[in-house]
Amino acid sequence: MKTHKDLDVWNKSMELVTAIYQHTKKFPKEEIYGLTNQIRRSAVSVPSNIAEGAARNHNKEYIQFLYIALGSASELETQLLIAKNLHYFNEEQSTLLLDRNDRIRKMLVGLIKSVQNRTP
Repeated sequence: MKTHKDLDVWNKSMELVTAIYQHTKKFPKEEIYGLTNQIRRSAVSVPSNIAEGAARNHNKEYIQFLYIALGSASELETQLLIAKNLHYFNEEQSTLLLDRNDRIRKMLVGLIKSVQNRTP
């Protein structure tokens, strides 16, 4: 039986969480309870909501959690742009993280459409 761990989007979002934690270690100490925390929470929310939704009994609930994951990915994009504007990331780091997040968002949209198509 397949689980959320078999989904490419879940695996990619888990990889992004790891990268986010590594890159935000270098943020200023005064940001630990601010932007650092917010970025990490948004990043963690994506695979967490994919997993929780996949564990639900009905596709309608699954889709709801996938939309929450999509919202968290959009929130993460905004926070990454703020960090970029504050020069907490260099251009290369910023581009890498934003591109990975964008791919995850597109994968989520595709998964939502797929689950919607199998909903009676």
